[in-house]
Amino acid sequence: MNLILLHPDDLDQQGYARISDPRRLAHLRDIHRAAPGDRLTVGVQGGGMGKGALIELTPEQAVFALEPLADTPPPALPVHLVLALPRPRMLARTLEHVTALGVKEITLLHTKRVEKSYWQSPELLPEKIHQHLVLGLEQARDTQLPSITLSKGFRPFLEEQLPALLHERRGLVAHPGMSMECPRGISENTLLLVGPEGGFIPWEVEKLLEAGCQGMHLGPRILRVETAVTALLSRLF
Repeated sequence: MNLILLHPDDLDQQGYARISDPRRLAHLRDIHRAAPGDRLTVGVQGGGMGKGALIELTPEQAVFALEPLADTPPPALPVHLVLALPRPRMLARTLEHVTALGVKEITLLHTKRVEKSYWQSPELLPEKIHQHLVLGLEQARDTQLPSITLSKGFRPFLEEQLPALLHERRGLVAHPGMSMECPRGISENTLLLVGPEGGFIPWEVEKLLEAGCQGMHLGPRILRVETAVTALLSRLF
């Protein structure tokens, strides 16, 4: 936790922040080894960042006196990530990684090779998704939560969502065997589509290309989704 991320409800009108949830308290106590008088980096979800002086730490709560939170979070990546829904354990790690890298718009998509049972996973509960996003923000010292859209049908996504997503964005489909190498160091607004572990099926690739996306590859190695997404984002931006 490189940032003590505060929810607006943690703040009072006197300029203090009060933390009472076990996870953050345990991290302050066991990882930071914090003690009253320490100044730690804090930020408010959706707001600024700065320093907070720890004035109380008990098993029940931590209280910070906040200094002006005038620092801005790091800039977001100019990308909307469309990710075929991974296995639940991989989804958790991937959400944390891409949030830490600065992705602010994420669509989780059903494709032919996505197991239907994945959509029943507890990892897709709003509170679980929020937990993973928060962990990514704390890692990267960021305060701006990504937005998450669940798209449970490929054809409805193709017909109803994709045209709007491609408006003023460059569409890139990451898929093995494409002729174009993954670009490097781009700055334009981008729609990045990444398939499941088995990849998109040929019909899905064909339809995405027909819609105006470009196919690209990362080389001859077949990577796990969480590795591929991290590599793609790092290379693209």
